Formats: sequence, structure tokens, C-alpha cells
Amino acid sequence: MSTVVVAGAGPTGLALACGLRAGGIPVRVVDRAPGPATTSRALGLQPRGSEVLDRLGALGDLPQRSVPVRQVITHVGGEPVARLKVGQRTKLVTRPGLLMSQAEVEARLRHRLAELGGEVEWGQELLAADQDAGGVTVRLTGGQLRADWLVGCDGAHSRVRRTAGIDFPGVAVIERFLLADVRADLPLPRDAVSVWLHVDRMVGVFPLPGTDLWRLMAPAPADTAEDLDTDAVLTALTGVLRDEAGLAAAVREALWTSAFRIHRRLASTYRNGRILLGGDAAHIHSPFGGQGLNTGLGDAENLAWKLALVATGRAHQALLDTYQAERRPVAQEVLESTSAMTRMVVGRSPLARAVRDHVFVPLMNRPLVQRLIWEKSSQLKVSYRRGPLAGRPLPALPAPDPHTGDRVPDLECARRDGTTTRLHAELGWRWALLAPATRTDVEAVVHRHLGEEHTTALASATHGEKVLLVRPDGHLAWAGTSPAMLDRWLTRMLGNGRTW
Repeated sequence: MSTVVVAGAGPTGLALACGLRAGGIPVRVVDRAPGPATTSRALGLQPRGSEVLDRLGALGDLPQRSVPVRQVITHVGGEPVARLKVGQRTKLVTRPGLLMSQAEVEARLRHRLAELGGEVEWGQELLAADQDAGGVTVRLTGGQLRADWLVGCDGAHSRVRRTAGIDFPGVAVIERFLLADVRADLPLPRDAVSVWLHVDRMVGVFPLPGTDLWRLMAPAPADTAEDLDTDAVLTALTGVLRDEAGLAAAVREALWTSAFRIHRRLASTYRNGRILLGGDAAHIHSPFGGQGLNTGLGDAENLAWKLALVATGRAHQALLDTYQAERRPVAQEVLESTSAMTRMVVGRSPLARAVRDHVFVPLMNRPLVQRLIWEKSSQLKVSYRRGPLAGRPLPALPAPDPHTGDRVPDLECARRDGTTTRLHAELGWRWALLAPATRTDVEAVVHRHLGEEHTTALASATHGEKVLLVRPDGHLAWAGTSPAMLDRWLTRMLGNGRTW
């Protein structure tokens, strides 16, 4: 069985390692840091991110420990102009967004990895990697090892990406942003993100778990020095908060500060032979909309089940090309939408500011617009129906049933023993076959190709006599009635030397 080295113990690398270990794949996770990060960085989970963690068995009590944000209050000219409701339940979105520290997410993933028999090897910086037809030789500060696959989840400055010779083209979207996580007394609601827009300046205040914890965020003033210490960042942020929001923040303690440039970059490819990329190593973009961490988790889950099939010899390595085919367009869309949102928020021209203040912001009060924004940001609309693994829809599955490649809702299902369960609770490292109990013919086909231990047979009252094969990441793989057609699809998906 193949061994996988994952470089980077952030959310993407840890989620990938959990998915692989759950499937029985030997994994080594290495990270150059001396130990786990304690700062918040990314601020939480969209519903899609929560689903991924839940399928991996890593969600735990994160929902109970998060901040329940109900709205985003946007001020223009000092006055509250829009109250964008977030977290409301819709037909598509049945989970709230979770506002919490990225460090908490990583801690839950490390706990799950330990349950699966894995661990992070801290203080192991990847120095170089050389690949050949049979594997990858990885040089670390602690020595050299041989692996069948190397996955770079080591961030925007990825050493793995550079070692693999993969380009990372892009541009700066905005010069610099300032962040600070502080203990402060602010007269603001704890169930809301508060934003102030004025000309080309903005300031955002986010509640963090705890009675007096907040994140302050704003573009760096034009006259701000290049090298900023903690006091300088706080002075700049509290100055913007005072000038634009009329709030005198009584900051008692700064837990973390940062000054960074927002870039829009996308790797030219996600794979070079036996080396692959995920998360920030493959794409970076504006933090507006809270999509970064969640996009990385989506990368990890998509790659995990494919690499597990290849590592166990059930699939040809050409299957890994579908990882880029499915996930790179998602990242491209996120880059474009978050860049557009950033330009809109900062209002670089008088026309852009006029559209922002008098058109876009007031529109956020409309229920239809609120639902569309919330469902879009949830990432539950992500679909692979245009990817190489999706086929044409069959007449047996008319709308509103999912097209192959679409996410399947978390249906209530019955196991073969008569007990009930939720569909997504059965996924993560297993495939789900939704079919009547009498369809042992299709069940035998799935077991032969994917392994009985990696599949679960369920029945759904919603789909009656229809047969659906659901991927470990919750997307519809195949739908139909013919076991022969299912056999052909699985043969094609698993590959016989075919390049996707």
C-alpha cells in the first residue's frame, strides 16, 4: 500500500491526513513549525466546511464553542444602512456558519488524526523533494524519507510547490490590511459583524469566542510605515475605528496582530507527477467572504478519496487528474468573487463608491438577496457536474433531483438492519449506495470495484426505486438502474490507463 507525505499541518493538510487515515492509508504529516499555532488567523467555518469536518468525524463540539453570528451590519456615513441576515435556515443550508479561531479547527482535526492513529511531526521542514517513476524522495531537517506521494499543504509560500516547479501567477488586490485580535470593551452586539464604509476606507469588527474578544480589521492607512510592531498596528486600527465608527476602543490586551497584503494567485497546475497541492499552496485570495479555509477543506476531501483509491491499487493514478479538473475551477471562481468583493468594499473610484453606498449595500436588506448571498457563501452550491466524472442526467432523475456531480442533500436513510441514519454521517471515507434492499445486483458491482468495507448500503424514501451512488465527499457519482451501466461507469472512473 502506498505511503503519503503531507507537508503542512494546517486545516487542509490535517483534513487530508484524516481522510486518508480513515481509509487505511499510511500518512506522515510534517510541519516546519515547532508546534501547533495558537493564533486565530482564519475566522471560522462556512456550512460546507462544517459538513467536511462532520464527515471526517472531526466536528466535535465546535458548534457549541463558536460565536452565533446572526447578521452583518453595514454602516455608510456612520449610519446603519443594511442588516444582512446570515445563518438562517434555507432549503439548501441547514447548518449555521461558525465563527471561531482557526486554531480551534486545527486542534479538533489533530484530535481526530490521533484517533485514527496519526500524528504531526513538528519541527520537520521540507528542504527538497525529488520524484521518479516509483515515488518521491523527501529531504527534511530530520533526515530523508521515501514516499509514494507528496502533497503540499504548506501555505502561500509553499516549498513543495516551488520544488515541483509549479508556477503561482497572480497580482496584489490591495496593498495592505491590518488585523488585531484584542480584548476590548466595545458597545457592539455580540451576535453581529459590524462594518463601517466611508469613502475609500473601511473597518470591520468581528466577535470572537469569549465575553470581550474581538477582531479588528481595516486597510492600512496610506502613510503607515512598512514595518509595524504590535503597538503600531493597534494605533492604526483604533484610529480608524475612532474616525470611521466613532468608537473609542478601550483595548486591554492584544492577543495577535498582523499586517499583510491581499494577493490573488492560482497555481498553474495542482499536480506534477507524484506531487500534488492543496489549500493555500494552490490558491490564495482576499479574506472577504470567509472562503479560504473552507475552500482548502474542500480540496482535502476531494483529493482524499481519490488518492486513497490510487494508493490501495483500486484506481489508476490518472484518477488524480480529476482532482484539478474539479477543484481548480472552484478556486478560480472564489478568486474572482472575493476580488470583486474587495474592490467593491474599498471603493477605489468615486463611481465604485457610489454604486457600493447607494446600490449594493441597500440591496442587502432584501430577503431574496440575503438568501442568495448566504447560499453562495455557504459553498453548498459547489458542483462538479461539468467535471470529467459527471455524466449526462438520466430520465430517471428529473429535477429537482441532483445531477451527477452535484452535492446530495443530507437525507434521512435506512440501513440494511432497519435503523435510521443521515446520509452524510455514513460518508467521509465510505461510498453510499442508495438502493432498494432487493437490488443486490448493483450492490455486488459496487463491492467488487470499491470494496465492501469502503461502501455502505442505504435506502432513501425520497428516491424510491432509483439507484444512486454517492461519493465520500457527498456528491452524486452515478444514478440509474442498470448494473451493467454502473459497472461500466466504475471501470471508467477507476481507469485503465486512461488520462482524464
